[in-house]
Amino acid sequence: MSFSYKSAISFGLVFVPVSLHLTVRTQDIGFNMLYRKTGERIRYKKTCTNCPPDLTGQDIVRGYEYQKGKYVTITNEELDAIKTERDKSIEISSFVALDEIDPVFFEKSYYIKPLGAEKAFKLIQLALESKGLVGIAKTVLGQKDQLVALRAVGGNMLLYTLHFDDEVQPAPKIADEVVTDAELKLAKDIIANMTMKFNPKDYRDEFRTKLRTAINAKIAGKRVATTRSKAQTAKILTLMDALKASVDLKKKKPGGQKNATKSATIKTRRQSA
Repeated sequence: MSFSYKSAISFGLVFVPVSLHLTVRTQDIGFNMLYRKTGERIRYKKTCTNCPPDLTGQDIVRGYEYQKGKYVTITNEELDAIKTERDKSIEISSFVALDEIDPVFFEKSYYIKPLGAEKAFKLIQLALESKGLVGIAKTVLGQKDQLVALRAVGGNMLLYTLHFDDEVQPAPKIADEVVTDAELKLAKDIIANMTMKFNPKDYRDEFRTKLRTAINAKIAGKRVATTRSKAQTAKILTLMDALKASVDLKKKKPGGQKNATKSATIKTRRQSA
């Protein structure tokens, strides 16, 4: 893992220096923009109307637009000045059950590695895992004030960055439809038929695999296959008919693969009072 960030966990009077390491690596395939005629890479130059041609990073400052066309500048030194030393450590303020945190609040995750005080680190890890709780703390990552949750699982310690409450938008309003007991029972039966253990290895990014195959073919001087399956017009069913037809279907294969039976478009109709 290339990214690492040094910090420290504060637990009561216990202080453990640690480093954070990203749990996830991106597998996205990136592209550069090229000039079609020559194949040269397109470069994007930082400039402005009155900027000198030899503009450097030293000439650029951070600005906040408080009115249209009016800015106030903030330097790195000024940002550092409003932080306290305590901000730079991970001071646990409370403990909560993991299932009390709505998944919508989770952002990124990091592995936590001790940089000394290994026994104190192990003590915190074992205590958290045995209680089944996560520690809630505030810290600073980069230059951002960050709410975090510390979790111990499988002998490892992880840190999850969390969104603040005012960053999470309210859910959109949805029309309140009347659902009959029969419809609800059928929906539950479908869920029961499709319930299985989650195994992440069953799921693959099919587009990335096809894209990598296409790139390798181009490198080898071959043509890229452009065949695409034709869309089929699905039969329109009422909600009740679609539910009944779905109950007896076998479990869908993992990874988004379609069941042999054609899926049907559901046309809902309001129930008469």
